[in-house]
Amino acid sequence: MKKRLILPLIVTCLGFLLTSAAIAPTTSTERPTYFALKVYHLKTARQEGLIDSFLQRQYLPTMHAAGIATIGVFKPIGNDTAADRRVYVFTPFTSLKQWEKVDKETTAKLLAAGGTYVNAAYNDPAYTRHETMLIRAFDEMTGLTAPRFEAPKNERVYELRSYEGASEKLFRNKVQMFNAGKEIRLFDRLGFNGIFYGEVVFGAKMPNLMYMTSFANMPAREAHWKAFGSDPEWKKLSALPEYQHNVSHIDITFLRPTDYSGL
Repeated sequence: MKKRLILPLIVTCLGFLLTSAAIAPTTSTERPTYFALKVYHLKTARQEGLIDSFLQRQYLPTMHAAGIATIGVFKPIGNDTAADRRVYVFTPFTSLKQWEKVDKETTAKLLAAGGTYVNAAYNDPAYTRHETMLIRAFDEMTGLTAPRFEAPKNERVYELRSYEGASEKLFRNKVQMFNAGKEIRLFDRLGFNGIFYGEVVFGAKMPNLMYMTSFANMPAREAHWKAFGSDPEWKKLSALPEYQHNVSHIDITFLRPTDYSGL
């Protein structure tokens, strides 16, 4: 009798699991190895609106169709009053081959689709200029995960940091500090919600590494950095003789995600 009861139960459980697997969303767990960070420079609110429309309605859907599931779009805090408005677009790739393939195919599709952005007149352009940085992920960066905050997007703070080195040798030393020195693991332990950590392969400021962390709001950001500065592990790491003078210039940009950002 017990066997007769157990068999239907097993079948029912298997059916439930198969059904759950079928309806559960699937996401790629492959580790990104390269990132493209594009920065649009704008002068007017009209240009900003045009870029927003293009990114949300054309660029992101085309990239998603090409297999790039998670793309971040950010704007500097106070962007609407800045003389140089900016929009940051962060796109991850699993390999250089994927980046080359997707860039070629999506560019062709977007140009063919046309629209206000693509067909902007030379004397009424969609942007002042844009720049693209190609970034290679650090070895200690294990994956790309969107942070989970209860705070609304208009309160969140994403901190983009750029560290330049005085020489290639000193720059490599700072990269080693993030990887072998376990600086990334320290950020993870202290809950910095890291978006990415990597070295700039091609960009205007070289040699250079960049990383982005995220917080629910500005007070949370201040509290995290205070904890970081007083952490015994950081004090020990930063005091090591081999890791001195390996950063010559730091740029910090505070960003907020757009409503349609995937990060």
